[in-house]
Amino acid sequence: MAKSMENIRNFCIIAHIDHGKSTLADRFLELTGTVEARRMHKQVLDTMDLEQERGITIKSHAIRMDYTARDGQKYVLNLIDTPGHVDFTYEVSRSLMACEGAILVVDATQGIEAQTISNLYLAIDSNLTIIPVINKIDLPSAEIDRVADDIVNLIGCEHEEILAVSAKAGTGIEAVLETVVERVNPPVGNPEASPRALIFDSAFDNYRGAVAYVRVFDGTFRLRDWAKFFSHNKQYEIDELGYLVMKYMPQKTLSAGEVGYIIGNIRQVSDTKVGDTITIRRNPAKEPLPGFKEAKPMVFAGIYPTVAESFEELREAMGKLQLNDASLIFEPETSNALGFGFRCGFLGLLHMEIIQERLSREYNIPIITTVPSVKYRVILKSGPTIEVDNPSTMPHPDLIERIEEPYVRTSIITPSEYIGNLMKLCLDRRATYRNTEYIDQTRAVLHYDIPLAEIIFDFFDKLKTVSRGYASLDYEFHDYRESKLSRLDILLNGDQVDALSAIVHREKAYAWGKRLCEKLRKLIPRQMFEVIIQASIGTRIISRETIRPLRKNVTAKCYGGDISRKRKLLERQKEGKKRMKQVGSVEIPQEAFLAILQVEK
Repeated sequence: MAKSMENIRNFCIIAHIDHGKSTLADRFLELTGTVEARRMHKQVLDTMDLEQERGITIKSHAIRMDYTARDGQKYVLNLIDTPGHVDFTYEVSRSLMACEGAILVVDATQGIEAQTISNLYLAIDSNLTIIPVINKIDLPSAEIDRVADDIVNLIGCEHEEILAVSAKAGTGIEAVLETVVERVNPPVGNPEASPRALIFDSAFDNYRGAVAYVRVFDGTFRLRDWAKFFSHNKQYEIDELGYLVMKYMPQKTLSAGEVGYIIGNIRQVSDTKVGDTITIRRNPAKEPLPGFKEAKPMVFAGIYPTVAESFEELREAMGKLQLNDASLIFEPETSNALGFGFRCGFLGLLHMEIIQERLSREYNIPIITTVPSVKYRVILKSGPTIEVDNPSTMPHPDLIERIEEPYVRTSIITPSEYIGNLMKLCLDRRATYRNTEYIDQTRAVLHYDIPLAEIIFDFFDKLKTVSRGYASLDYEFHDYRESKLSRLDILLNGDQVDALSAIVHREKAYAWGKRLCEKLRKLIPRQMFEVIIQASIGTRIISRETIRPLRKNVTAKCYGGDISRKRKLLERQKEGKKRMKQVGSVEIPQEAFLAILQVEK
């Protein structure tokens, strides 16, 4: 039996990484008795080891809580948790669309950060009721008044509306839930209309297939209905539906305003795309819910097994990871240097890091990852436009009319004293300045357009270094712009190493090639023959380093005597080295492939 919509509240928590979002969710679960005390542990909604270790939410989660308010009324609270990292902005926007309210959590010691503002604007665009909460008020370094002033300036609320809590100590938690009940609007929808539900997340069950996590906007879904998906028109019979508590709670129906799950023998998680709309075959809705778009990878890299025999294991592991993560794409590729592997597309660098970590942890496969790259648009002189995400597939310079690269719109929040350092960093990364806003007397927001390729290397590390860890970054894809780019190749004894190729800006190509050659000279071990390392653009060599061969002292046994004997021995050794160089292959250590990431820009 569906609950009255008047007594349902759907809300989420918006916060920057490490501002206490998961801890606050833990306190809600304790207070409402959703999780028994003996089963309670830290970050109970963060189910992955990586989430627990890093203190970040990678997958969004949802949970239903029954709450009796102070006035005696019983309410259903659906908390739809959201990822807090910039890589997962699209998932956050879909989770927000499933809610009517958002709790804005700000750390009392750190204040407002870039990602908080980004997600807050998404929430405001979705017309959500914002409930501002200052967390960690029990810490000695808490600056409650300053942070409260920042929140007032940012969202235009009154000081009295801001709640002060300590999620760790459990202070002020009940007041937050009471405010959710009072201020967040109940969901709006017509239970008699054609059914429509938004998929805000999905998971994969080995025995039951893909599970769609949904918010129902209109109508009622029932067992044995045939669910129809708008994005691909596939249909599946509903085997089970119900509520999301700590485990699945089966029901007979899911009605307008409710949040739950739908299982229907769906073989692939890619069929339950985040943002897609589900309706039913016998009474289909005419239009989907707005805002759906395909999640597009932004960063590309090659993943290869360190041992060639592990290729099939790697293929199997990638397939299993893709079952739980539809935003990961991969296809087989070969490299002259690394053998067989996969070209993978990721939402961002954090997403890439998580996939690498899971491959080595969960599947115990040692891997080499090539240099991350972005997707460039190459307009050829003959007319067509091609997309290039692998430097080795870049056409010859003579065939290219122009190259366009993706730009991102960034917001950097920083204390005022670091503005000069950060402006210099952005200038070095070919950024286009837009404007500066001041949050208060001590902190500012710098707005820049920066090429995505300049961010994916070490921009975030540099940002933290020049601001002593105080600056925070948020970015979103903006557009493609024409740039003077070239493919930089690395040659070892005249043979191109495709895995070390990179696409760089022409102004930086010489310095980049020189530093990379110097780095490789230190990393590649000496061989029995001379190794020549060269950096080239097209046919032009722009840098060269030489690794001297290991030599045996062939003249050691000659004591005095005719000099011509020594010369003959040295000449014979020289000929042998030349022959060895023609047939010998240079062993490239794994560190060499990471070197390109650590080259100072």
